[in-house]
Amino acid sequence: MFRTALRNVVAHKARLLMTMLAVMLGVGFISGTLIFTDTFSNAYKNKSARSFDHVSVAMISTGGDAQKAPLTDAVLKRARELPGAGEVLGGVSGFTALAGKDGKLVGKWDTTGANYFPGKDGKDPRYPLTSGRAPKGRGEIALDSRTAGRTGYKVGDPVRFSTGGLARTARVSGVFDTDNGSVVAGGSMVLFDNTTAHALLGTAGYNEIDIKAAPGTSESALKSQVHQILPNGADAWTGTALKKAQAGVIAEMAADQSKALSIFAYIALFVSIFIIANTFTMLVAQRTRELALMRAVGASRRQVTWSVLTEAGVVGAVAGTAGFLLGIGVAHGLQALFGASLPEGPLVVAPATVVVALVVGVVVTMLAAWLPSRRAAKVPPVAAMNSVHATPTPRGLLVRNAIGSLIVALGAVLLFVVGNINLKAVGACVVLVGFIVLTPLLSRPFIAAWAPLLRPFGVTGKLSRLNAVRNPRRTASTASALMIGLTLITALTVIATSATTAISKPIAASMKADYEVSMANHRPLAPEVRTALDALPGVVTTSPLRKTAAEVSGSDTSVSGVDTTGLDKLLSLDLISGSTNAFKGKSVLVDKATADEEHVTTGDTIPVRFDKDHKTEQLKIAGVYNGNKFVDGLLAPLSVVDPHSAKAADTKVLVKMKDGASKTAEASIFNALGKNPAIKIQDKDAVSKELSRRVTQMLNVLYGLLAMTVLISVLGVVNTLAMSVFERKHEIGMLRATGLERTKVKQMVRLESMVISLFGAVLGIGLGLILAWAGARSIVAEWSRYSTQIPIGRIMIFLAVAPLVGILAAQWPARCAARLNPITAIKTDC
Repeated sequence: MFRTALRNVVAHKARLLMTMLAVMLGVGFISGTLIFTDTFSNAYKNKSARSFDHVSVAMISTGGDAQKAPLTDAVLKRARELPGAGEVLGGVSGFTALAGKDGKLVGKWDTTGANYFPGKDGKDPRYPLTSGRAPKGRGEIALDSRTAGRTGYKVGDPVRFSTGGLARTARVSGVFDTDNGSVVAGGSMVLFDNTTAHALLGTAGYNEIDIKAAPGTSESALKSQVHQILPNGADAWTGTALKKAQAGVIAEMAADQSKALSIFAYIALFVSIFIIANTFTMLVAQRTRELALMRAVGASRRQVTWSVLTEAGVVGAVAGTAGFLLGIGVAHGLQALFGASLPEGPLVVAPATVVVALVVGVVVTMLAAWLPSRRAAKVPPVAAMNSVHATPTPRGLLVRNAIGSLIVALGAVLLFVVGNINLKAVGACVVLVGFIVLTPLLSRPFIAAWAPLLRPFGVTGKLSRLNAVRNPRRTASTASALMIGLTLITALTVIATSATTAISKPIAASMKADYEVSMANHRPLAPEVRTALDALPGVVTTSPLRKTAAEVSGSDTSVSGVDTTGLDKLLSLDLISGSTNAFKGKSVLVDKATADEEHVTTGDTIPVRFDKDHKTEQLKIAGVYNGNKFVDGLLAPLSVVDPHSAKAADTKVLVKMKDGASKTAEASIFNALGKNPAIKIQDKDAVSKELSRRVTQMLNVLYGLLAMTVLISVLGVVNTLAMSVFERKHEIGMLRATGLERTKVKQMVRLESMVISLFGAVLGIGLGLILAWAGARSIVAEWSRYSTQIPIGRIMIFLAVAPLVGILAAQWPARCAARLNPITAIKTDC
């Protein structure tokens, strides 16, 4: 039986080619997703990685704010005097934007500035110079070699940079190498001399002091010495402990990313199973007479079943290997598609991915072939020889429909009745599975409904309709694969469109300012930005949004300091009660969410505890307003916020121009800020579009990942039609012999494909709308402004593309059918 199975693999190459294609495509997209996931995770690992070769013990500021200066030059001096200390390095770092020769921001992932801290030999071991020398004074900087290579900057070239305020100009004094993960992942690093770094990065002390142990001193012994000089507000870590902590953080981060992206691999696998199972069902059905003959000459049911499974295993192994190679190409495509949104890094092919590819290829193929092989083995030899294709019994379909109805009912209860969000997600999956089970039942009435549209095509239209409903299970399996992809795409599209509308409308209503000025990387602006704007001719008024962390009744919140003098010209708050006239002195405006949580209203007093200095202010509520993505939380006068902030740092600055927004006004603001590449100048429309664009970008990434699922399903249509044409050789030969033209044969196959694709599309879009509507009920409970918005245009595009995809998918099978020789086909015994 084993030899028979191997001979079948060789003897039926044409039949098995389509099976291998189905398996190869499924495995290819699964392994491609896994390789892309590993590459994605590895890139982030590299971004977060840091070498601790020069660190035996590190003193680190616990608040992360060197402005408080727990690690001063005095502490560094005492560290050098420790008996077990060797090399001692002080580290200062902060945001530093660098402009390329084209004036645009360099370093998409991280734009870092740090200090060059020479040791006893005059060199900083963290940053070995490859050319030039270390920077000296404010007029010089050093660039990392990767950034220098990307930008074309060389020693002596002038560059523009910014540390959060106005742009400055300096010359490149040297180029250095670094193993900093952010730089490796595509970021940039600029080095200043120690004095300049303190001045420009706004630090009075060091973020970190690294101590290398002297020969003969252990890390634990050195750490004990460090504890004797450790100031308040700083912790001591050994180099080994820092490595372990970093490894743990990176592993956790990579695991979270892998889980998120692997979901799409599982979806692709789920869809692939439909295609593989459908293909093997057809393949075994075509060989029913052959298997019956084996039974007649003495083979047992078990032997027949294992013969088919062995054949499936061989096919799965070959196709799995080919699919893995295809997966590498898919991963390359995904990396190129999302390259602008990911850190840089090489393609990673993990051994586990190879194993998964082979396991999926072999195990899934054998599982998909198991039920068809058992079904064929159970057919009595005489009955099987009399009918090549044993059609499913009505009883089997009735049982399937009953089970499907129960599954849909259970999913509907979880989705619409149960309040728990996790159970609702389970309910959505259960409903989707239930509809998959019910697709044979739904296929007949749907395809019958399209009969009037097929009637103009005459006999080919009628034949295509009959072929589509001839085997409801086959039609259901083919359509289900497309349905899954379109269900997810439709639901995501509706939710994203609704979220975009809920974000953009309140912003357009609340922003009266002509421009919002902010940092491209969402870091704080230096106070000098507002000073420069106030001095600009044509500016009527400005106000910063100076956000600081705080607590109200133990709950974390944020307080945004604003200039109350011109606030009415910059913001139009949706006040529920109160007035901005009372917004002065020790007062505060509270968003509705906070007011409801604290059970307060206008006129009440609310205690606000500021995180920076841990002091509490009793503030009178001047009004309650509806918050949105543009402005929310607590608003307080600058005179309230500034005393509790270590230094002024504006989240954004709102600007009102005398003549309104214009290209000239925007250019004047850009020039006034030194043409800073890291500063964004946006009008009302740009602010709304940016927030909407974030949702759109996320949706496009999901589209890209789900496109694999849709492509698998489309290729599944090709596969099913090709096998169907092979199965109906005799029938097609008879049609050709009785006068049906080749063009009509092509038309028949195309119409059948179009109907099946349209069936899957309508089912998927309809189910996607239901799931999106159900999800909206949960979203509204957390986000009152959210309301379901159905993007009719996109939905119609999905619906219009489905039949076109079906027609394209049918091109090759239709051509094969039309090229069949009638005489040969009539003689063919499938």
